[in-house]
Amino acid sequence: MFRPLSFALVAATIVVTHNNPSNTLAGTCASKCGSRPIQFTPGQHIRVEVVNSTPNLIKIQKPSGTGAISLSPGQKLNLEQIEGTEPNTSLIFWSETGLSLQAIVSKPNFGTLRLELRPTWRSPGDRSLYIMDDGKINVF
Repeated sequence: MFRPLSFALVAATIVVTHNNPSNTLAGTCASKCGSRPIQFTPGQHIRVEVVNSTPNLIKIQKPSGTGAISLSPGQKLNLEQIEGTEPNTSLIFWSETGLSLQAIVSKPNFGTLRLELRPTWRSPGDRSLYIMDDGKINVF
């Protein structure tokens, strides 16, 4: 009785894998590895677009040069003076109410880095954006 049952299971497995080989073959990273990390060419002039998608006032500051800039809820700010040749350019941001923030970065075009700030329940949340001198983007 066990032989016909085991034979039937083996035969069914062969038929299923033969008809749908994607169930049994592992894909390569090139097929489903997710999105590539955002990176710019070292030395490239980068425009940073900051969007406040929170219900509160947010402050943004470039520690090496600017005072804090206020960004109202829903407001968008373009920072043109970010140079990729500066070693490890950074922006820090915080909510005036102490709200934890989540930073979503994207690259809508060749020379633009978009930083969207959203509320989050994670504590302490994201607080800074670093543009490394090798062109890589880090959020801390």
